Amino acid sequence: MIGRLTGVLIDSDGDQIMMDVHGVGYIVHISESTRMALPKAGATISLYTDLLVREDLMQLFGFSSRLEKEWHQLLMSVQGVGAKASMAIIGALGAEAIGRAIAMEDWASIRAAKGIGPKMAQRIVMDLKDKAPHIMILSGTEKHTLVVQPDDEKQSSERVTLPTDHVEPQISATARADALSALSNLGYSTSEAASAVVQAAHANNNLEAPDLIREALKILAPVS
Repeated sequence: MIGRLTGVLIDSDGDQIMMDVHGVGYIVHISESTRMALPKAGATISLYTDLLVREDLMQLFGFSSRLEKEWHQLLMSVQGVGAKASMAIIGALGAEAIGRAIAMEDWASIRAAKGIGPKMAQRIVMDLKDKAPHIMILSGTEKHTLVVQPDDEKQSSERVTLPTDHVEPQISATARADALSALSNLGYSTSEAASAVVQAAHANNNLEAPDLIREALKILAPVS
């Protein structure tokens, strides 16, 4: 299994790129969001990858983060969702927005991805609403970046950040997991609890579990 590739970007063409990794050219399929963040040809990039193997086909899919890769594999577990549909959803929504949409049972947001009809969007939400919270809780531990090293004389390095709609929270995975468990014990559904914990974590930094629970409860049961 090829889990990650680091190499020189040769060229890009639509939803796929070619990378030179120690003299071997790899064709990697990518999402629209990853394509938009690509540097110019000649730069060195690093992608997490997932290899799809069938009797008559082998395709390599690339992701800007492990979180995107996990969502790809989870989406592919839904009946009727192939690699193309999964990449369309990731490209249109991004990893964090996918989690929020599923947790809030917002299938209309999933439907916004190209080629996703209402029945498939509803099936994705129903099948994944109980599986998604674990990935959502861990989402704050990873940044969504392509590692880039320009091919110049100084060999300097930089990081190209993919578009996101929030600042990554500095809250431990343990605190988020404890908060999710506590809210579930209070009677909130797993999806409701996960959505509130993620929103509270995004709005606050360095919270311990008790404070994170209080902030999540403000979201779940706001005082009028």
